[in-house]
Amino acid sequence: MIRRYGEAVKAGQRYIRRPGVYAVLLQGDHILATHQAEPVPEFQLPGGGIDKGEQPIAALHREVFEETGWKIAVTRRLGAFRRFTYMPEYDLWAEKVCAVYLARPVRRLGPPSEVGHTAVWLPVEEGLTLLGNDGDRAMLARVLL
Repeated sequence: MIRRYGEAVKAGQRYIRRPGVYAVLLQGDHILATHQAEPVPEFQLPGGGIDKGEQPIAALHREVFEETGWKIAVTRRLGAFRRFTYMPEYDLWAEKVCAVYLARPVRRLGPPSEVGHTAVWLPVEEGLTLLGNDGDRAMLARVLL
């Protein structure tokens, strides 16, 4: 059973399963997060959906690069969680199944290529309150234990 965070499941609502991969990018006492301006401004763990036929680790490298401009080295899998949410950018009610990995930023290759995303270094302690969803905050807390 994968733990659920966030909004309760809406009775009668059909959700589409969206597997995704995300990274806690730790460097010293900071994490590299992404700030997404739309639809609601929030700090997030970098990552996103796995494309059809794509391997999860390849998707993680692609998504982190698109959202932060950084090349990463993946250390290990931390765990997974589920979120049931509306994704306005896709007009989709989704069951997001989020696999989270610990990784380290290796080299900045350029600015984020994904529109509306900004790479932001947050002190780890601030990340525990500023990350926009409960699942992201729980995975960061797991790293700190």
